[in-house]
Amino acid sequence: MSIKVVTPPASEPVVLADAVLHCRIDGTDENALVTALIVAAREYCEKYSGRAYITQTIRASFDSWPSFPIRLPRPPLAAVSSIKYYGEDNTEYTLDAANYYADTDSEPGRIALASGISLPATTLRDINAVQVTYTAGYGNAAAVPQRVKQAMLLLIGYWYENREAAALGKVSSEISFAVHSLLGIDRVWPV
Repeated sequence: MSIKVVTPPASEPVVLADAVLHCRIDGTDENALVTALIVAAREYCEKYSGRAYITQTIRASFDSWPSFPIRLPRPPLAAVSSIKYYGEDNTEYTLDAANYYADTDSEPGRIALASGISLPATTLRDINAVQVTYTAGYGNAAAVPQRVKQAMLLLIGYWYENREAAALGKVSSEISFAVHSLLGIDRVWPV
């Protein structure tokens, strides 16, 4: 399975004003840098935790039909947009939404075939033959857990103060431990 973010989040869990306040920055000269650090911190935290924070569209691609129920990475699952599959001649087909249902209550979210439904008998192409497009994330920034925002602020502050590669030491170990402790509470392991 491969995962691709089709539509990235429209906003970030941490706003610029909060990051600037956390870093104790006066003025606006560093806003571009801090904005970049916010994005990098979200990306790091999402990868580490295995979650999507702000609503985004994701596509999971499989080389063949996966076993059902399909467990979708990067919870929380909000909705499944489509399940497309490609024949060996590269013809695109869409599985009728009435033939499956999405379990948005489980983490990670799942897709199950409806009762009595069998998979199409179409011979599939060799790679990325089945593509599931779905929406994941808590919604907006207000819905993102505070511990995630705190982990991001720790990273942003550390990276702001340490702009060059640094030797591992007590401070970087403490930051790493703190961030991983905050994010590890509901970390999702790869499916």
